[in-house]
Amino acid sequence: MANAPYFDNMIRAIGVAIAFSPTAERMLAEAAHLAHQHGARLVLIHAGHHTDSEERQMRSLMDSQGLKEQQATVRWETGEPARAILKACDKENVDLLVAGALVKEDILHYYLGTIARHIMRRARCSVLLLTQPSLVPRYFKNIVVDAEEGALVHTTLSMACQFGKKDKGTWLHVVRELKLYGLAMSASDQCSEEEYDSLRHDLVKDEIEKVESLLQKIPHEGLKVNIKVVSGKSGFELAQFAKRKQADLLVVSAPPRRFRFFDRVFTHDLEYVFADLPCNLLIVHPGKEVAHA
Repeated sequence: MANAPYFDNMIRAIGVAIAFSPTAERMLAEAAHLAHQHGARLVLIHAGHHTDSEERQMRSLMDSQGLKEQQATVRWETGEPARAILKACDKENVDLLVAGALVKEDILHYYLGTIARHIMRRARCSVLLLTQPSLVPRYFKNIVVDAEEGALVHTTLSMACQFGKKDKGTWLHVVRELKLYGLAMSASDQCSEEEYDSLRHDLVKDEIEKVESLLQKIPHEGLKVNIKVVSGKSGFELAQFAKRKQADLLVVSAPPRRFRFFDRVFTHDLEYVFADLPCNLLIVHPGKEVAHA
């Protein structure tokens, strides 16, 4: 981890899943804005029939954002929507796919639908899920990032910093989990309350120092950094913290591939986030450089 590389330009191609729905223009506006921010090329992906009517609809959407044909690639794919979208992402070497989350109409909570879950679990690129796409350019001013120790923590922090640096004055809240089993193992039955508190304080300090060490290797100038150590169910605490901070973007590492099997039996920590999104969600997958490094 000490020699982990930092890639300042992690996003060179942005894909956006376009369905001809009431949110289509807003989704394209968000993706076009992100492409401009990151200096990335834009890929518009439609999974479904390619008719003259749909061709006109796509041109109308592009015109609404002032996009000319040479400024964006349009891919028409057929087949099951999630697979078709991911196939296009692979062909176009997309680094970030922009898609929409769904809303539970009864309680107005955002969650990942079937297609979004399939995309999230199988994508080989990062995925940005927007809860409320807007025609107005989006700036993420309050970012919460999960810095849980793992293979992707450096990449995830780097991506969060890259998003945050696009606008000055952004808060970056870095969340780290306190391993309660480590605290339990350190404390004996004869441990006094004062000694227990001291042990906990030392463990919290250790986690904060680990985050600070990671951030030393990642450019984050202009960001206001807050490091928060939480205990308990990490996914649940992460979602609750994002709500308390009124975050507009939550950044997490992609779950491991085996997540697709185990979540049929056990609840993965991130299910607390996916079941009721607290805000827009960025799921970070390793880029090609990171994967080969």
